[in-house]
Amino acid sequence: GLAPAGSPLTMTRKAPPSPLSGPALDAADDALVEEFDAEMAASASRAGPLFRCYAGRRDCCRGLFPINLLDARRLQRGMRALEKEDPARARAVRTRATRVVRRVARNFPGDPSTGLFDGDEPSEEAFCSRHGATRCPALDGESGKCDLYRWRPLACRSMGPPVRLGGVNLDACPYCFGPASPDEVERCRAVPDSEGREDALLDVLEAREDRTGETVIPFALVGLPRPRR
Repeated sequence: GLAPAGSPLTMTRKAPPSPLSGPALDAADDALVEEFDAEMAASASRAGPLFRCYAGRRDCCRGLFPINLLDARRLQRGMRALEKEDPARARAVRTRATRVVRRVARNFPGDPSTGLFDGDEPSEEAFCSRHGATRCPALDGESGKCDLYRWRPLACRSMGPPVRLGGVNLDACPYCFGPASPDEVERCRAVPDSEGREDALLDVLEAREDRTGETVIPFALVGLPRPRR
């Protein structure tokens, strides 16, 4: 299943970050995503018939899980792009997200005015488990496709073949990979972001925003947490 963006997806933080302008930060994030996707595509190619994902498959697009501020910023960039390209579709995404936010805000273990968790992991896990059947608001119910596919979090991008992230081996998606032998699993294992570039960019963003923390996709899609500068 999906791993929380702040646990095995991250590595040990190193030197203090150097400042980047907003456009430079976004360009670096685009480069990270491009390399991440290329590694996942190469793994899927090695898997061949073991990998059975396809456009419109929606089994994986349920449940709430933590995403970091870089994921949230990317989703919000995607919403702005969608508002220009297809305003009606953007409104539909925002409407779905707003409905989810209103439903989950009452028992959200954090500040619903910012969308940020308070850092109590057991409470966060219980919250995500409670809402495990929630359909992602980025998912178009009719087509079964993600309206923000290009902008989705790295946790979503890592679904499919088995991966190694932050030095931790994670299982393949149970819906679209296998069954496979242990040797086949290791032959197909992807190792995206082996140099920890996500963590470096997250350090830069957190310094720029002067805050840390994680949220969930519905809050990000309604514009939370709001950028500070």
